[in-house]
Amino acid sequence: MPGQPVERKLAAIFAADIAGYSRLMMRDEVGTLVRLKACRTIVDGLIASHRGRIFNTAGDSVVADFASAVDAVQCAVAVQAAIATENASGTADEPMQFRIGVHVGDVMVDGENLLGDGVNIAARLEALADPGAICVSAAAHGQISNKLPLRFDDLGEHQVKNIVQAIRVYRVQAATRAPQTVAALPLPDKPSIAVLPFQNMSGDPEQEYFADGMVEEITTAIARLPWLFVIARNSSFTYKGKAVDVKQVACELGVRYVLEGSVRKAGSRVRITGQLIDTATGAHIWADRFDGALDDIFELQDQVASSVAGAIEPRLRLSEIERASRKPPESLSAYDLYLRALACVHRHTEASFAEAVALLGQALAIDPSYAPAAAMLSWCRTQQRPYGKGVLSDADLSATVLLARQALETARDDPDTIWQAAWALFRFAGETAMALAVLDRAVTINPNAALAWACKGWLHARREQPEAAIEALGQALRLSPFDPLGYLFAAGLAEAHMAARRFEQAIEWADRALHDQPRFHGSIRLKIVANAHLGRLDEARAELARYHANDPGLTIAGWRAALAPSIAPELLELYCTGLRLAGLPEG
Repeated sequence: MPGQPVERKLAAIFAADIAGYSRLMMRDEVGTLVRLKACRTIVDGLIASHRGRIFNTAGDSVVADFASAVDAVQCAVAVQAAIATENASGTADEPMQFRIGVHVGDVMVDGENLLGDGVNIAARLEALADPGAICVSAAAHGQISNKLPLRFDDLGEHQVKNIVQAIRVYRVQAATRAPQTVAALPLPDKPSIAVLPFQNMSGDPEQEYFADGMVEEITTAIARLPWLFVIARNSSFTYKGKAVDVKQVACELGVRYVLEGSVRKAGSRVRITGQLIDTATGAHIWADRFDGALDDIFELQDQVASSVAGAIEPRLRLSEIERASRKPPESLSAYDLYLRALACVHRHTEASFAEAVALLGQALAIDPSYAPAAAMLSWCRTQQRPYGKGVLSDADLSATVLLARQALETARDDPDTIWQAAWALFRFAGETAMALAVLDRAVTINPNAALAWACKGWLHARREQPEAAIEALGQALRLSPFDPLGYLFAAGLAEAHMAARRFEQAIEWADRALHDQPRFHGSIRLKIVANAHLGRLDEARAELARYHANDPGLTIAGWRAALAPSIAPELLELYCTGLRLAGLPEG
């Protein structure tokens, strides 16, 4: 007789176990069991809250499935953060740490059991993970890499037990860092605030970018209030998806106040809730809710910014609050495209910059006057390998310069627009004096504009003004210590030390930049030149081989021609000499 039909489905599989569980049981059975039950209460609750269903469990292991890879990975990140907090509050000699694997694949459901290769692969990924870490398969990574603000280490392909094909494995960086004691940053001499990522309450993972964009705009509006010290949005977003303690956030970012909240979007309506917390006392000193139509969204953001500022400084009248709001696009569709391009920029690959350029081109086709999109497109062009064979034609360069000029004319008071357009004009048109003038204006309008300070530092470094460069880049690091674009801060400091002929320091900062972003070629070039001038020719040649793997068309002549408009002649010769010593062909 034919057997019963097998229930199959495509699912995101979450597999977890406790590292060294057998050893813990041997040392203290009762204590380990008590701790296991406490951890399982946390894990089971987080799985349920992320819309997961628990299947196979045995001892310390957990297998669950989710309808969405985004939900599964968000749950995994939340689990690791919550368990780290639980461990920090305990007194055990050895923490109880989970290893988690996430895979997307076909599974079979048999009552309370989940079976099949999909489950086996998730279990193998879990075994590959370090204690306290998360490993995901290429199938899961492909579904989440654009949707969550997480970074991933590509661990390459692994051949695992009982699986025919090799599995490509990615490690989630946010979950791999062990808890560290962070020295408290000193509070600034004026009220300071960090705006944490708002929770997306829409029930639709695709709307994450919308909630993130809301927070970005609110942060920008608040940062324009000159009496506030505001942590940049990019650093605040390193806490996305984590269970955070506001006092720890305040310690790590050096702020007194934290703003947190949620966004619920339904149809054409949106509701924003927010609460302001005094981290010194834990007291909620302000809370409010704002409802409105999507076509009033920017006005809602201004209301939130004004309310927060009023709570911090009640003696200031609202009429004295000077706000220079970024000109919104005429269509929310252009804004959506801009937000998606921003996510591409943070990946910093040749493909991601090409995707960002395409998205921004679409945004400008919808709204040709949308200055933030024009400025970001012009900056993306400067990152598209302009030194070797390159991807930019003369027509591309001319169009980029025109876009940058139009962006500055349209949005003279928006620091993000200013720094991106200024860098494009500096790089491609050699307009140093103009670029520095508009950057001075940007940091005057918004003293909290970390990326404008960083861009200013780069310009000073390229013009052989190292001390001014170090001061500006140091301010950028203080304003946004966890910025995803922080590798630009570190690389800029490397360039400043190069200009001062402090080659050892240049290598140290270049290494820091490469740790944060291994694909930023400028840091590799800095190491080539610094090592060459220190007489370390073997190291210089090794770095040159690494550079050539990504840009085989690089020559001294091509590099000189590309950089000549935007670098001091003496510094240009210093670079060319170092590259020549390392063996780069003249061209």
